[in-house]
Amino acid sequence: MGFPISNISNRRLTSSFASIVVCRALLLLVCSALMAAQETDVHITPRIAGNASIPGGGAGMDPSLKTHTRPLRSEVDLVLVPVTVTDPMDRLVTGLEKENFEVYEGKERQPIRHLSSEDAPISVGVLLDMSGSMSNKFDKAKEAVVQFMQTANPEDEFFIIGFSDRPLLLSDFTNSVGDIQSRLVMAAPKGLTSLLDAIYMGVNQMKHAKHERKALLIISDGGDNHSRYSESEIKNAIKEADVQLFAIGIFDQTPRTQEERYGPALLAEMSDVTGGRTFTISDPNELPDVATKIGTALRNEYVLAYKPLQKPRDGKWHKIKVKLLPPKGLPALNLHAKQGYYAAEQ
Repeated sequence: MGFPISNISNRRLTSSFASIVVCRALLLLVCSALMAAQETDVHITPRIAGNASIPGGGAGMDPSLKTHTRPLRSEVDLVLVPVTVTDPMDRLVTGLEKENFEVYEGKERQPIRHLSSEDAPISVGVLLDMSGSMSNKFDKAKEAVVQFMQTANPEDEFFIIGFSDRPLLLSDFTNSVGDIQSRLVMAAPKGLTSLLDAIYMGVNQMKHAKHERKALLIISDGGDNHSRYSESEIKNAIKEADVQLFAIGIFDQTPRTQEERYGPALLAEMSDVTGGRTFTISDPNELPDVATKIGTALRNEYVLAYKPLQKPRDGKWHKIKVKLLPPKGLPALNLHAKQGYYAAEQ
């Protein structure tokens, strides 16, 4: 006995309709995947082994390293210059006045409009070396992170990035030292050192900071040996970002590799241009005390504000030189200040 023709036609129509629905769903999924892939394109080509490069970046890159924005340019009339002053014993010198400083942009002296030395809230990112070579120093390094944060005021905020073969955001911005400590409990050192990639991630993370003052603190025992971004790219990123960089380098007196030999110079070059400092030590037991020293220095910075006489709108790097005019009777003092800024474009 056969089926009525009407039932067969209905079944064929139902089957065709279901096929159309499935095809449309698959098409939507493919389009979504393509759009997502386009959104994560790399706009700066990171280096690969041998300093060769491939368009679009290497495969397997951490997504957080694929976000590159246009250089940060100073869009305001006032240029802010953080300054730290120390005596021959490397003790902080406080109580100086506006008249004790001179600021030059190029060769032209700039009138200082304002000087501030108050403890304003700050956003800080800690970049912690978690490579295998840190095994015998890691406990002291974690202690140093906590000591550094205990110098903060209640309005400060922190994030922490751990880096070995690649950087990893361990904790997003928080003002709780307890949160940071809990994230460090399970952290373990292993692998190589992607220092430059960690700095790049830290600079990008600062885009979410809520305070005007921003700083990065690096704790590491060697130079970079596993980053995708080059040294020149990271130096440019540091100069383009309005972020101070401080570093504690735990270096052996007899470095074994070229990266370790160049490590202190690399950190010093990047920190100096921002007005920060690099401290080099050989004994891991000194880590907590040096971290506390850096935290205290951030609390006692001078911030000079000036309005450029020429009001540049060229999008270029403009060098800054700060000179100290100390009161009579003081010994020779040391000064650390930001060395320049990128002007806004027309």
